[in-house]
Parts: sequence; structure tokens; C-alpha cells
Amino acid sequence: MAGHIQDRWYKTETGPDGKSRRVKSDRYGSGLRYRARYIGPDGTEKSKSFPDKQKRLAEAWLTQLAADMARGQYVDPSEGRVTFQQFATTWLASQTTDVSTIAAMELRFRLHANPYIGSRSMSAFQPGHIRTWARGLQEAGLASSYQRVIFANVSAVFAAAVDDGIIARNPCRAGSVRAPKLDARKLKPWTRERVLAVREGLPQQYKAIVDVGAGCGLRQGEVFGLAVDEVDFLGGTVHVVRQVKMVGSHLVFAPPKGGKLREVPLPEVVAHALARHITQRPPIEITLPWKTPDGPPVTATLLFYSRERKALNRNYSNMYLWKPALVSAGVIPDRLPGERFKQSREHGMHALRHYYASVLLDAGENIRALSEYLGHSDPGFTLRTYTHLMPNSQDRARKAIDAAFGPAAEDDGDDGAVPVAV
Repeated sequence: MAGHIQDRWYKTETGPDGKSRRVKSDRYGSGLRYRARYIGPDGTEKSKSFPDKQKRLAEAWLTQLAADMARGQYVDPSEGRVTFQQFATTWLASQTTDVSTIAAMELRFRLHANPYIGSRSMSAFQPGHIRTWARGLQEAGLASSYQRVIFANVSAVFAAAVDDGIIARNPCRAGSVRAPKLDARKLKPWTRERVLAVREGLPQQYKAIVDVGAGCGLRQGEVFGLAVDEVDFLGGTVHVVRQVKMVGSHLVFAPPKGGKLREVPLPEVVAHALARHITQRPPIEITLPWKTPDGPPVTATLLFYSRERKALNRNYSNMYLWKPALVSAGVIPDRLPGERFKQSREHGMHALRHYYASVLLDAGENIRALSEYLGHSDPGFTLRTYTHLMPNSQDRARKAIDAAFGPAAEDDGDDGAVPVAV
């Protein structure tokens, strides 16, 4: 790298005698004195100015840049001047994931990142800035799982900046920075009595939602997107092929989470509940765009719909259907006048999936099968989530050996050995 340092307080002139000499320039005593200049990898000249008495600092800066170029770790200093908010906005616009995921990330940045770190230049971030910001997330009282999602999104922005040569290191991955920890509390599934009490608190036309959620383990959006022709009453199977999602303020049809289509066993009790529901409130055809608000229209004959004969909106359903049912069942207290209701995930419709999982595990169902029924992409996630609900392995071992050898146990009067029946 060719570089040199210009002293802008002095200039070289040729005197009457033909000899060169240094004289004060018009800028003497004002502004930054030294300008370190070099040619970058792209062939353009770049520079940085330093104040008086910092020539050695300018020389060290050029030396460091030369070393970074030699190691292939060069980062253009001017690129790092872009702020976090500016870079995050550009990064989001380049993402190819589904629209609802991008919208969710944009909301997290807007609420929990940009107001605190959005105006800082990318190159100016130090691990301490991230530690302070992460501490603020904790003090704001956000759920630990939500804190981790926000932190992961912000870290992804910095990782992209590293890949693009904007910054040299991701401050979120510094050794002194810790991602928010998940709560150590173990998931506690609802009891059968609570499930039935919440079901009783729902309007008649929506009671079967509980049967599908607790009896088949479907997610809320999958229940809302369930069509009558996807319920195989004769074969005893529910085909999970779509969900109702919100993209901004728009409802759309979309594949199940992770694009994982699946088949779930249909218990007789759920089949009977759905048959009664269909008789009392026949399914209707509803058309929504596919995946995005401007996507192609798709029509499905849905089992559950609003009083306006439209697809169910999760925001409306949570506030005006599910929340009153929780109150009537004694799960949560009624809100005080003027208090804003904030429904936690603990008592959302997701609790029905946890109940479903607990019942199957208690009945001896294996983790891999349960993972398929729940639509998890990784059985390991299912195991980590529900391992504390599995029957005690020691109890199973004792019962298995007692069942296998107990009835056949005989004392031959010799050495007390128990013969194994073949």
C-alpha cells in the first residue's frame, strides 16, 4: 500500500536561490494539521486527518491499514460511517425470507434497537455499547425468549456488515458480551380441568377450536386455516397444509411454520366435536392472498371464521375471544379499568399444544413421533422443550423388568437365579 502523510500547515517553495524551503501555508494554525493518504484496494485515494502533534498516530494508522491489507482484513474506514439504522434498513430490504418474518424483524428494530443504538456509526460500536443495550432489554421487562430473538436479529445485522467489509468484527460476539439467557422455569402444561374450563368460556361457535388445539396439537394459525376437506373422518387423520398469518395488518394464507406439511392423528373425541361443529356452523369458502398481501388468491373452505364471515384475525381473537375465556376459567384475573391487557405466551392458544404434548408423552409416545405431529423440524427441539414431562426412566425400567420377569420368576432352590422365559 502506497501512503504518505501531508503536513497542511507547511508547504515547500523554491526560493530566489533555486533552493527548496518549507514555509507556512495559508492554513497554518487552523484545522487538522496532518492528512494521512493512501490508495485503497479499489484503486481510489482515501485519507484521514489528524490534529497537530499526532503525526506518529497518523503513521501508526497507515501502518495498521497496510497490515490489514496484507492479511486480507482491510475495512474501508469511510464505509463504517453508516449508522446501524441505515445499514439494518438496507439489510432488511435484501432479505429473501417470507414477508411476515421481515415485517417482524423490522418491528423489533424499530421498537427495541433503533431508538437506542440506531444512530451510532457501525464502525464506532464497542462491546460495551452492546452490553449496555442488552441490559436495557432486560430492564424493560421483556420476556427472555423475546430478548434472545431481538439480540439474534441485531447480531445478524452486524454479521452481515462484517461479510460486506463494513466493520472488522461483530461486537455481539465479543467474549464479554452475553446473549440474553432463557428463563430456567420449566414449562408447566395445563390440566384437563383447565382446558375444559377455557373451552366452556368460549362462544359456542368457537369451542371446537380447543378440541383441535388440545386434541391434535395444531398451532393457532393452523387451526384458523383448517379446511373441512383436510379432515379425513374415515381415515382418522388431519392434513395440516396451511395457516392464516398476519403480514402487517393483512391476513394471508401461508404454509405451516417452516413449510412443514404434516399429517396428525384425528382422535374420535375430536372427530365427534368437529362433526357437531360442522352441523351447527357449516364451513364457508374464504379467499385470501397466498403468502404476501399481493400474492395470488387462494380459496379454502374453513371450519372457523368470524361473525363477518372472514378468516379469524389473531389479534381480535386473542383479545375478544380467548382473553374472556381465560378470565371466566380463572386462569388470569380480569383487567382493571384502563389497564391494557397483555396476553403472555404462557396462557395463549399455544398452551393447548403443550397440553397435547404432555398427554402423548404421559401415554408413552416417542419424541420423534411427537415432533412430527407438532410440526417441529428438529426432534431435538421437542426433546429439549418437553423432556421434563417424560415419565421417569427409572420407573419405566423397573416396570419393564417386573412385567417381563415377574410372572415367570421361580425359585429352583439352587442359586436363586430367575429363569428367563424364551
